[in-house]
Amino acid sequence: MQNIPFMKMHGLGNDFVVIDSRRQMIPLSDALVKRIAHRHMGIGFDQLATIQTSDRADAHLIFYNSDGSTSAACGNATRCIARYLMNETGESELHLTTERGDLFARDAGNGLTSVNMGHPQLNWDEIPLSHDVDTLRLPIDGEPSATGMGNPHCTFFVDDACAIDLEQRGPAIEHHALYPQRTNVQFASLLGPDHLRMRVWERGVGVTLASGSSSCATAVAAARRGLTGRSVQVDLDGGTLWIDWRDDGIWMTGATMHVCNGTLTHEFLQADQ
Repeated sequence: MQNIPFMKMHGLGNDFVVIDSRRQMIPLSDALVKRIAHRHMGIGFDQLATIQTSDRADAHLIFYNSDGSTSAACGNATRCIARYLMNETGESELHLTTERGDLFARDAGNGLTSVNMGHPQLNWDEIPLSHDVDTLRLPIDGEPSATGMGNPHCTFFVDDACAIDLEQRGPAIEHHALYPQRTNVQFASLLGPDHLRMRVWERGVGVTLASGSSSCATAVAAARRGLTGRSVQVDLDGGTLWIDWRDDGIWMTGATMHVCNGTLTHEFLQADQ
């Protein structure tokens, strides 16, 4: 492979390497993804996303975790790429496709970008879980809630999310036997009416400063439990997202940042081949 251009973006500190593959298909092996993800010997990211052409939408997106695995959904990366494409085309609304399905994005004004993350998956076999249980209160210590957003989530409601040791609690829950595809893990506390503080352990990544799909899953779980309404503010380690669970899906709104453009060199791409 010759040099590969990339962009570095983040949504509230949830950071991404984005590769635009619309003009040339760029093969990405698990090993290469993991090398790009290395924060000392590569670029570093929570997720890597590729932009591809689509016959029926403005673009098709594919997401990779830093361990080389793929994810069907990444809300913050979707918002970042939507903002990039809106700046490129001058359009204020976009139709995107992912493994999650069809997603619609729009300019929310004041530099904010919204994306409709679709409807949550609430049945045990859709999330998926290993067997039929009450998804609102799982048979796990702390009685978390399970929600699917194209990827699985496990949400704990606690008195103080900031007091949770994510490095200690996250891995065990990520690999819990109830989640055959592993899970994202959230710890959330109620700050006030329709206002949550939430922290994230992300499947295949670890601790992240923010997560869009996790924010959506937490908002859904809070509304189902009667802790909040369906429109909430979610404060994360990296900033704030606004989640609105409507009849047409879950709209997520927040800031994005295009940090820089760069190039993966031939030397780096050929290393360890």
